[in-house]
Amino acid sequence: MFGGRQLPMKIPSDKNKRRVILIIAGVLIVIAALQINASVEPTDTSIDAFWAKFKTAVTKRDKETVSTMCQFPIAMPYRVPSIRTKAQFMRRYRDLFNHQTDAAKCFAESKPEFDPAEKNKFNVPCKDSGGAENILYGFVRTRGVWKLSYLDNIAE
Repeated sequence: MFGGRQLPMKIPSDKNKRRVILIIAGVLIVIAALQINASVEPTDTSIDAFWAKFKTAVTKRDKETVSTMCQFPIAMPYRVPSIRTKAQFMRRYRDLFNHQTDAAKCFAESKPEFDPAEKNKFNVPCKDSGGAENILYGFVRTRGVWKLSYLDNIAE
């Protein structure tokens, strides 16, 4: 009531209601699509280029190229000493890529997994000899360059 009088209330037409509902639904769909896309794939194309080169080098067992794509020391699973130098890497290559999993086979099938909260890290999960996805290869970006940083067995 206003000054003793009741003001008439405007009721939107069915056409206007539909228009408003469609606009709201469209905005919600766009927001949902952006959220899904943001959590699934990063927009950083350097990851794709690095990953393609890294998995190709591992598949070809190109130790020299792979060593340039590693950050030393490479942390290893529980009770396994870290790989601290390129010389150790060359000697322990099989420990890193063939002992707990067949990395070449895994990398051909796997894709990097990302945590949206960690824009400078990603993991590649691999199956162990029992078929469980317990092996994680971890990568970090330092000074704009991606490198292998660790190998982990989450079952240990």
